[in-house]
Amino acid sequence: MGEPICAICCGREREVTIDCPVDCSYLIAAHRYEDEHQRQLPTDTPLLDVTVPADLIHTHQQLMAAIAFTIAKFCATHHDATDTDVLAAVQALAETTKTLMTGIYYEKQPDGLIRRELYGALAAFADEAKQKQAEQPRLASFQDSEIFYLLVFLYRMGLLRTNGRPRSRRYVEFLRSQFPNVQDLKREESRIIVP
Repeated sequence: MGEPICAICCGREREVTIDCPVDCSYLIAAHRYEDEHQRQLPTDTPLLDVTVPADLIHTHQQLMAAIAFTIAKFCATHHDATDTDVLAAVQALAETTKTLMTGIYYEKQPDGLIRRELYGALAAFADEAKQKQAEQPRLASFQDSEIFYLLVFLYRMGLLRTNGRPRSRRYVEFLRSQFPNVQDLKREESRIIVP
């Protein structure tokens, strides 16, 4: 950015029309304020009727981390990817997987190029993981249902992490922070000059 902005415009347009740098002190303060206020999933949230098994996160921790890493890595190379893009792609793949579990193959990709590309990256990861599992039976086994539940879990976590603004990257940054030592996920240095 590099241009001064008034406090009113910052508050009103932050993550709406302005792509804020993640290390902006005002953005950090706004996110801290948002975190102090509990967010709940609206009753009309897609996939809210799904009950995620309590032990799933523990038993398939590596698979969940691999899915989260796939999202974080995609977003590291696609700097314009936002939380809404990630949520749309994860929701679409979860719904496709749910349909697949019934024996019907019906794929409805999300609208938007970035969303479709992320959807494709996640679908390719799931296919590759299933193929590795078939080739190496010693690996921890999982079914499409476990992938579905993990996607639902990551979707809900994203809904609770994001603030709903169109250009928000709170969930994306959260996922990136889960892999601090991975060089591919490092952010570029800030161009903000602090006096």
